[in-house]
Amino acid sequence: MLHKTRGIVLKTTLYGEGSVIVQVFTEKFGIQSYIINGVKKPKAKIRMNMLQPLHLLDMVVYHKTNTSLQRISELRTSPIFRTIPYDIIKSSIILFLNEVLYKSIRQQHTDENLFSFIFNAVSWFDECEMADTSFHLAFLLKLSRFLGFAPRTENKNGQNYFDLQEGEFKSMPPVHPHFMNKTEADLFISLFSTPFEKINEIKLNNSTRRIIVDKILIFYTLHTASFGEIRSHQILEDVLS
Repeated sequence: MLHKTRGIVLKTTLYGEGSVIVQVFTEKFGIQSYIINGVKKPKAKIRMNMLQPLHLLDMVVYHKTNTSLQRISELRTSPIFRTIPYDIIKSSIILFLNEVLYKSIRQQHTDENLFSFIFNAVSWFDECEMADTSFHLAFLLKLSRFLGFAPRTENKNGQNYFDLQEGEFKSMPPVHPHFMNKTEADLFISLFSTPFEKINEIKLNNSTRRIIVDKILIFYTLHTASFGEIRSHQILEDVLS
């Protein structure tokens, strides 16, 4: 049976000589793996450049329950990116976010709120004329709300430490090393609570941004099973420096 659904590309893997397996976070079915044949042929209907990280898709798919590999009938990129593929800062940010998303999203079921957040945020980022170098920080902190471990910001008055393990403010530093001081925590919470449209009002120098991204990755590691090491953020920070 054929179904229409939107999708977000998470990972594309070569399979055999002329095929790929693409993992897509779909609006209707959660994360699904699709095998696509002939992507390298000159007249292929579905081409490799349509399956790049976090590309946004309109799809018509065959869907069978209890099947690990699905098939695609039709696919088109929608909206087509205007700036991300041509802007080194934007494309580096997208590659970093793609790696984190791939390691943190496990949904094999429908999650329309999570899907809409990612789809709309990436669309908005592409439409921005200038890439904000704090977008990825704000994105990941806002994403944590949909993944179930958003920082708790209530009762922070007089609390000078933010415990990354507990996800809340404390009056005393915890016994473990995973915490932030008040200055770092205030930036952390501002990035979490400020709309994307106003993120450029939060000024971070290169050193501070590196500290915050490291704290965010620790936050994800503590709250996401089998999160592992993120490699692309070092490349990203080199690009942003």
